[in-house]
Amino acid sequence: MTDQTREERVELALELLAHLEADELSLADVVDRIETVTTDPTLTRDILDTAELRGIIEREDGRIRHQRGGTFVRFESQVVQREGDFDCRRCGASISTGHFVRFESGELGPFGSSCIRKVLGRE
Repeated sequence: MTDQTREERVELALELLAHLEADELSLADVVDRIETVTTDPTLTRDILDTAELRGIIEREDGRIRHQRGGTFVRFESQVVQREGDFDCRRCGASISTGHFVRFESGELGPFGSSCIRKVLGRE
């Protein structure tokens, strides 16, 4: 993902936030998900500000409320699995099956089978 521009990373992170299945998360949980796209604190702040401006999230007292319903990732069509030698973008573990999420703005991954569920808010 290092070849993506700042704007592409912002859009990818915004799509990820728009597709979260949880109605409310702690700021730490949201940052954990954003860190699958970037670990740059300035960019993370920009992503949160942009998400709020676009009406994707609402921030209050360290909690993030999701403002859009019905946009969950469809595992059958939006998550693809590939065999190979990967490192999970969330936990760093070595994995042989990578799960990748396809968004309009790009692809996010690879993730292990449990991390993909955590990133998307299914656990």
